[in-house]
Amino acid sequence: MASDPLLLALCSATHTASVALLRGDELVAEGFADSGRHQAESLLPLIDEVLGQGGCSLAQVAGFALAIGPGSFTSLRVGLATVKGLAFGGGPGGDRPVAAVSSLRAVAAGTGAGREPLAPIVATLDARREEVYAAAFGGSEAGWPARGELLMESVYTLEELAERLPERCLVAGEGVALFGEQLRALRGPGIELATEDPGEPRAAVVGRLGAEMLAAGEGRPAAELVPRYVRRAEAEVTRTASRFEDAP
Repeated sequence: MASDPLLLALCSATHTASVALLRGDELVAEGFADSGRHQAESLLPLIDEVLGQGGCSLAQVAGFALAIGPGSFTSLRVGLATVKGLAFGGGPGGDRPVAAVSSLRAVAAGTGAGREPLAPIVATLDARREEVYAAAFGGSEAGWPARGELLMESVYTLEELAERLPERCLVAGEGVALFGEQLRALRGPGIELATEDPGEPRAAVVGRLGAEMLAAGEGRPAAELVPRYVRRAEAEVTRTASRFEDAP
């Protein structure tokens, strides 16, 4: 509706950056950057392009949604720095709220909308080193993933993920191309693969999830946000002898 506040959503967690402008549940405009360009070069021009398509200025945006991770370490930092600059600047009210959306939940939501039956969705993203970030989400009547996780968001090898998968589930995201067929071979026909979608989270989905969070009072000041890396950078792994972040 025209009276609903405008929300600007960014996703820079993977190779392809995307930006979306939403008014309530309505997608006003969405754009994607060339996957060959660095996020630092593409995000601000893409934001200008999307705002222009929507016929509005940054000052009219009431809040933001950001894919907070997991994902590419550098790209997550670029996305967060961009949102911090946008949230502090332009428009009355000072710092505008930001909804920090799990990249994996965005993958699950983008895959699960309208699907039947509503089996658990295992969202995956490439973590490199022959590993994936993964988490499993339950279905809902609306087709969006439930908030509770059935598989803890973490980093998994093929063998670790196969061992922990629900008996019946839909595997989605970048992990399908990496070792989806191997998961099916290890676990059997109860494992369905979402081969029809591109596997990356989209800003439009991040925005819809973020709008839910802001409506529930779950927005946070941009200054408080940090990327959700899940796995420490290689230097930290060496220093701490641990692959994983401390639990939040």
